[in-house]
Amino acid sequence: MIKIVVISDTHIPERSTEIPKKLLDDLKTADMIIHAGDLVDISVLETLKKICPNVKAVQGNMDHEEVKTILPEKEVFKIGKYRIGLAHGWGAPSKLIEVLTTAFENIPVDIIIFGHSHCSVNEKINGILYFNPGSPTDKIFAASNSYGIIEINDKIEAKIIKL
Repeated sequence: MIKIVVISDTHIPERSTEIPKKLLDDLKTADMIIHAGDLVDISVLETLKKICPNVKAVQGNMDHEEVKTILPEKEVFKIGKYRIGLAHGWGAPSKLIEVLTTAFENIPVDIIIFGHSHCSVNEKINGILYFNPGSPTDKIFAASNSYGIIEINDKIEAKIIKL
C-alpha cells in the first residue's frame, strides 16, 4: 500500500507561518506528498522534501515567481496501475470540476487532484476521482481547514481529514 498525503493552498507565510502539527504528523508517515499549488514560498517545497523526499507539486495562481519557475502548471504521473492528474485549478471555484475535466480531457486519468477553492472535494464523476484536499491553513471559503490522504493498493481509498 502507498500512503499519499495530499495538501493544497498552504499560503505560507501569508496565511500561516507553519504547517499544522496534526498534518505534520501524517506527512512524516507518508510514502509520497502531493501539493496542489499555492505553496506561495519555495521554502514550503523544501520543508516537504525534508520530511519525505517523494514530493509532487504544481504551481498555483498565488505562488511567488520563484515557485512558478520551478513547478509545472499541471502534471500526470502513475502510481501502480493508476494515472493521476495534478493541477491547481483556476477561474471561478464553482466551475473547477468543469475546468479540470477540460484540462485533462485528452489524457486518460483515474484521479484529478486539485486545489484553488480551499474547499474539500472527494467525488467520483464519470469514473474519475476528483480530489481537492482543501486548505490546512486558510478557511476563508470553507467551514474547516483540511487535507487529504489517498491510499493506493489494488484500489484507491481517499479521505478528507478535517483539522
